Amino acid sequence: MLSAKSVFQEILDNDESFRLFCSVAASGEAQGGWENGRIAALVPESSRSLAPKIARHGADEDKHGRIFNALLRRRGLEPMEVPPETDYTMLLEARGIGLAHDKLRRDEPLTEHDIVVYLAHSRVTEQRASAQMMMLRGYFGDHPDLGRAVRMIADDEDNHLAYCHEELLRLAAGGYGRTIQRTLRESALAEMEVYRDVSLAVMAHMGRLLGWPRPKSALLEAGIQALHTYERLGGWRRMVSLRMPERRNALGGPAKSAPAAPGAPEAPEAPEAPEFV
Repeated sequence: MLSAKSVFQEILDNDESFRLFCSVAASGEAQGGWENGRIAALVPESSRSLAPKIARHGADEDKHGRIFNALLRRRGLEPMEVPPETDYTMLLEARGIGLAHDKLRRDEPLTEHDIVVYLAHSRVTEQRASAQMMMLRGYFGDHPDLGRAVRMIADDEDNHLAYCHEELLRLAAGGYGRTIQRTLRESALAEMEVYRDVSLAVMAHMGRLLGWPRPKSALLEAGIQALHTYERLGGWRRMVSLRMPERRNALGGPAKSAPAAPGAPEAPEAPEAPEFV
């Protein structure tokens, strides 16, 4: 029987598909780490209190990238070049979502509006990441090789999502409500298109690596398209609502260190950072 769990298990069991999966994930996390690190360095004076939390967010993303690369090394594999059509982060930037990399490369302070855009973009993408990791935690949270890494990343993604909710609600109360609402909607509508395209591209690569028969690939493609249709018809609203999270100040403490592969030294601890109305 074809199921999401059986597909993921097949991907994990094959070295080349596992290599692609981890390489795509590690690349995206590294990009997120760089972006958050630059934003933390460029926050305007009015948002200086956010800098440690943004830095913590970036440190978490860097840690996730190291985790995926460590999983590859444990199987004697090297990261592969990520096909451009599977590069979720860069495709979002090409759609004008989030802060442009050329802006982040300049040593010019960001504006408070830039911080609103960053948080709204992050709220949407962290919703996707949290949902994906919740699924993987359900399937592989007890896996002897992957379990600890999956649980740690899933917990971090939940923290990131909680942080975005809390900070956006604070900014909404400070007068940015309409801007936040508009930016969330624009980000969500673009993200679901990019996510659909990236998912189809990844599944096409996996199908070639694993030799899937055409009917199996067609069924998986239909599932991806069905999810996109659901999101386009209204499911996207879950990505734009805001509510005060149960986890308050989720990025206000020290980050947990990455789990080491058996026989390897423990990774160094990451630096500290910490209803919509």
